[in-house]
Amino acid sequence: MLQWKLKKFLSMPKLPIINPKRLIKILKEFGFELDHSTGSHFIFYNPKTRRRAVAPSHVKDLPKGTLISILKEAGISRKELEGLL
Repeated sequence: MLQWKLKKFLSMPKLPIINPKRLIKILKEFGFELDHSTGSHFIFYNPKTRRRAVAPSHVKDLPKGTLISILKEAGISRKELEGLL
């Protein structure tokens, strides 16, 4: 069991460091459109997949957990993200 988890962890690609400005460009490349903004966040909507994604509007780099969460809610895999970068 431990070997399987270790193998899965080692086979996962490393996430790049992305700031919110770059994340917004990526979301737009995947067909997301700005729906509205609330406070310090932009809410994007993809009319084809009918998914929403929330992106912060600060200038600091996104923590890895936050980036993973945003990618999950947008339906973007790590491999798709690597293909764009």
